[in-house]
Amino acid sequence: MRPRHTHGRGTLTAAAATLVTFCAAQTLAAAPSAFAAPVPDPAAARAAHAHSATASAVTSAQDRAARAIARSLGDASWNTRLRTAALTSHEVPVTRRADGALKSQLAAADRQIAQAKGLDAKTGPLLQLRLGDPSMRAALKAGTAPWVAPAVSDDDATTVTAYDSRGRAHRLDARTTPAHPVYVVDVDSSKALAAGMDVLRAELVKDGVRSAAPVAVNTAHTAAAPKTAATAGYWTTKITAVELSDDEEPWIKGAAEIYTLVSGFGQDGKVRVDPVDMPYLDYDGTVYKPNQILVNWSNYKYNLADAVMMEEDGSTNYRDLAKAIATALLTITDQGTYIPLVNAILDAIPDDWWTDDPDYVDSWYTLAQSNQGTYYGARGNGWMTVEPYFVEQF
Repeated sequence: MRPRHTHGRGTLTAAAATLVTFCAAQTLAAAPSAFAAPVPDPAAARAAHAHSATASAVTSAQDRAARAIARSLGDASWNTRLRTAALTSHEVPVTRRADGALKSQLAAADRQIAQAKGLDAKTGPLLQLRLGDPSMRAALKAGTAPWVAPAVSDDDATTVTAYDSRGRAHRLDARTTPAHPVYVVDVDSSKALAAGMDVLRAELVKDGVRSAAPVAVNTAHTAAAPKTAATAGYWTTKITAVELSDDEEPWIKGAAEIYTLVSGFGQDGKVRVDPVDMPYLDYDGTVYKPNQILVNWSNYKYNLADAVMMEEDGSTNYRDLAKAIATALLTITDQGTYIPLVNAILDAIPDDWWTDDPDYVDSWYTLAQSNQGTYYGARGNGWMTVEPYFVEQF
């Protein structure tokens, strides 16, 4: 689903120079040296190695799971049950449905994935199965024996390997949807992201960066915002609509799982990062109207904050991500004026994270409490319509 975003540090810096149009009333008064904090080489090297290890471990676990499921389809009863589940549900929690030796094999793969992603063991099963494309439904219903393929995280993949019940591998074109039905074994990104946000917040705090879970507020029916200071509550920035850019993706890719890192200086003058889960933002080319709170301004010292939109994928280790961000941000101190933190966050992510399957989607600089209207991201991968919203105290 992801919009393509080939990373270039020089391009990103150049794009940042044009962002004054995002908030015409704002002035960037940051010292150049504070605009992007360098990450020490040893830390970057460790994070890059950890990211590569995570990607390898998750890919290996998914491949083993796909092979095991393919072999299990020789059992006619289980084959029928799984076919029915795949035809009636978009996502099948395959570990829970399995039994016997297959269940043990999938449970082991689940544990490996959770550990690789820095998630707590109590997160539970993460593997899920889905039909590769709706066009395969007719053949599957007609009784064609499905193949099983592990999901790929590389947007530029040209081939996909699928396995049959005899263990034979079939090489498929990643860009052309096959007529033969294929089950795709993937990570439940929604579940992984929800658990990952908890880990990310906890690790950021542990590493010395302020962070808090966003307050759940139902803003579906927005009333006029109170204007009096006497009314108890706090001001927020609410997303009323959001869309990511269109792009051709491999048929094997599923829905995206997007989150945003909102950053700025807290009331204590120290850098803070507040992760915001955006579980509804599944597909590009679709306008979503979430009425979701993005920024809680009561947490911030200045009337400006930044937002970096990221995507969960198999290679994301939330503990490593938190440590990389903290390493960079803790070198930035409050100098009595707003300092943009987008570049510091992006520079904290090792170059290895940008190859093949980049996690970075887009970024918005200098969000202000008064912003109202539609704003495009610095990378041109999406836009958000935002408005001020006052959350009243009961």
